[in-house]
Amino acid sequence: MTIPLGRPGAHAHAPDPSVPDRSSADRPSPEAVRAEWDALAAEFDRFTTPHTMLFGERLVERAAVGVGTRFLDVAAGSGALALPAARRGADVVAVDISPAMVERLAARARGSERVRAPVMDGEHLDLADDSFDVSASLNGVSLFPDLRRGLAELVRVTRPGGTVLIAAFGPPQGAEFIAWTVQAIRAAVPGAAPLPADPPPLPFRLADPDRFAALLRAAGLTGVRVRAEVLDTAFASAGELLDTVRSSNPVGARWITGLTARQAAEVRQILDGMLRERSGGRPGAVLHAGMNVGTGTVASAAAASPERPDPAG
Repeated sequence: MTIPLGRPGAHAHAPDPSVPDRSSADRPSPEAVRAEWDALAAEFDRFTTPHTMLFGERLVERAAVGVGTRFLDVAAGSGALALPAARRGADVVAVDISPAMVERLAARARGSERVRAPVMDGEHLDLADDSFDVSASLNGVSLFPDLRRGLAELVRVTRPGGTVLIAAFGPPQGAEFIAWTVQAIRAAVPGAAPLPADPPPLPFRLADPDRFAALLRAAGLTGVRVRAEVLDTAFASAGELLDTVRSSNPVGARWITGLTARQAAEVRQILDGMLRERSGGRPGAVLHAGMNVGTGTVASAAAASPERPDPAG
């Protein structure tokens, strides 16, 4: 069994921020992306969103989101950023390419007049320029086939002086729920491949804080800062850990569903032992995931850099 992450044959040097990560021929179609996330929506909402929403609450607080803030959440999933922002009094637009994910978000937001959740492709936002005070994405834009297009769109719809916030995973080895699962799969499945390192899988493409900052500056942001944070996640059992990995991303789903019943049982047993070792014998434990949180301010038209990339790049 191989772990199908990353792009075989991709260039080995650090990419120039002005060059798209993936050629147009290498990018999945919007329809393919939509179908994959639609298939995951129910379990993503059940297993992943409760964990990431705790982190989302921290992010919107630190972004000073409050009453009357015009807040955009792109690739919103089922509301890990959008709902905490609405609870703080923001007027929220939360978009996702997946209709099934938007349905889950709308169900969570039921009764709130502060959340509007249309289905929308984040690389082609059907939103007016300069519409939001804060535009944000948590493990969303970082997964886009055309990352730079997604960043350019966030900048476009944010008012001059407004904030763009992107949160994404740090290095793979620091995301324990993924690293432990890969370790268990490699122990249980002869020939299972490690995570590719260069280039890394899409969820980790912003793991290098210097490259992350360069991308934000190239998108036209000023005052760019990338800070390291930690997302702590309590897993009650190895089963919950595997359910979260399977539901969190189409790649994780392929890992878990690709196991035979015997392999899955062995992976679960290995993870159970790892969790018990962490927790002193109990079946569950808290795992840590390093996150990079990048922020920047949208410059006024007069101050915008002439090097700001063409959004269609």
